[in-house]
Amino acid sequence: MGTTRAPTQRPRSAPRPRVEDRPRHPAVLAHEQARAADVQLRVADAITAFAGSMYFVYLHAVAFAAWMLILERDPWPKLTLIVSLEAIFLSTFVMIGQNRQAAFQRAKADHDFREQEQELKTNTELTREIHRLTEEIHHSVVNRP
Repeated sequence: MGTTRAPTQRPRSAPRPRVEDRPRHPAVLAHEQARAADVQLRVADAITAFAGSMYFVYLHAVAFAAWMLILERDPWPKLTLIVSLEAIFLSTFVMIGQNRQAAFQRAKADHDFREQEQELKTNTELTREIHRLTEEIHHSVVNRP
C-alpha cells in the first residue's frame, strides 16, 4: 500500500498595494503636480507616451503601407519628407522628456540629500545623548558606596 500525500500548497502572499496606496516620494509628488499644472508638459507627455507604444508602431506600419500601395504611384519623395519631419518632432519630444526626467532626478537627489543630512544630524545627537547617559550611569555605578 502506498501512502498518499496531500498536495502541497504554496502560501498565498498578501496582495500587493496599489500604486495609489503606496507612500509617494515628496519630489515625485511635486514633479507630478508641476507637470499636471502645465498644459505644454501634459501635451508633451501624451505625445511621448503615444510615440513610445506599440500602437504607434502598428499605426505607422499600416499608414505607410496604405500610402505606398494605395494613395500614390511614386510615394518616395513625399513619404521621405513626412518621415523626416516626423523624426525631427519625435526626437524633440524625446529630448523634452529626457530633460524633464533629468530635472526630476536632480530634485529627488536634492530632497534625498536633505533628508539624509537631517537623519545624520538626528543620529549624531542621539549618539551623543546615549554616550552622555552611559557615562552618567557608569559614574553612578562606580561611585556607589
